[in-house]
Amino acid sequence: MSTAPTRPAITYASAGVDTAAGDRAVELMKASVAATMTPAVVGGVGGFAGMVDVSELREYRRPLLATSTDGVGTKVAIAQAMDVHDTIGQDLVGMVVDDIAVTGARPLLMTDYIACGHVVPERIADIVRGVAQACAQVRTPLLGGETAEHPGLMGPEEYDVAGAATGVVEADRMLGAERVRTGDVLVALAASGLHSNGYSLVRRVVEHAGWALDRHVPELGRRLGEELLEPTRLYSALCLDLVEAIDPADADPAALRVRAFSHVTGGGLAANLARVLPAGLVGDVDRGSWTVPAVVDLVRTLGSVPWEDLESTLNLGVGMVAVVAPEAVDEVLRLSEAAGVPAWVLGSVHSGEGHVSRGRVVAGTKGVDGGAVDIHGSYRTA
Repeated sequence: MSTAPTRPAITYASAGVDTAAGDRAVELMKASVAATMTPAVVGGVGGFAGMVDVSELREYRRPLLATSTDGVGTKVAIAQAMDVHDTIGQDLVGMVVDDIAVTGARPLLMTDYIACGHVVPERIADIVRGVAQACAQVRTPLLGGETAEHPGLMGPEEYDVAGAATGVVEADRMLGAERVRTGDVLVALAASGLHSNGYSLVRRVVEHAGWALDRHVPELGRRLGEELLEPTRLYSALCLDLVEAIDPADADPAALRVRAFSHVTGGGLAANLARVLPAGLVGDVDRGSWTVPAVVDLVRTLGSVPWEDLESTLNLGVGMVAVVAPEAVDEVLRLSEAAGVPAWVLGSVHSGEGHVSRGRVVAGTKGVDGGAVDIHGSYRTA
């Protein structure tokens, strides 16, 4: 009588998922996450859902919830190649929380999600520690998260990150295109580097040039990979502080002097600025009002990348733009500099009627039927 051959038992671990490693990662990140908690948070780390007490919203006349979700894109490939994982979290927070701050919304909470081919507890803890430290900087509790192991779909060293945030703003204090008017001034807030957009272009240029990430680049003053991993500057706390200082809570909502913010992410400066201008108005931007960072010029020269392509892909040194009334400009510049963020006048807002373009006009981006940006002049390089 024949018997069937004995086959080894298939377990979750043999399928590539290590739940013990996942638990170890949670233990390693708990302290970092706990440090972001505020008095409004209900419960601790490890629940099925994070909760925050929003009783204070009863004091709002008409509270609006603002939400945003984003990732970091292919910048994670640089982090993986450099085996440096504690900076990418700040990029994630910047991409998500700053997007809700542009409306004037105060962030209430953030959550994150990490997908990976194999859970390495120390690596996951590094990523989450970066997220948590950035959340603490922008006064936002990291209220929940998920780490998912995807063996067979992702390589053992691969991972990707995503996040979401929710905030609140009083309806009659919401910032945006409807507040912008002729004569307003565009104030640039400097970027810390390339931030988290355009890395498919950057990585292609570096690959084409045959440069190693550990190559020391004199004009950058450090290794190439270190420059490319420079974390995204966080603007939300500064933006909200500017609003509070210039237009305090008792100010007439109809006369707010901070009109709008534009977060310069995918699409570049002109495309994102056009999103916060109303139809019929033109933002006039002078390319010569600032010096393009060395890393941007390096990408241009290494890859023979046309300026127009750079302009529609990278931030070129401008991470956020404040659109403000003329009488608020000096205060914006002063407060920004005090916060350690270089700022300068980038241009102004004009009527589009009879406007004669002096450069490249950008409008209708991201599906927004709004104003236009006329970006002109020549860039200055170091």
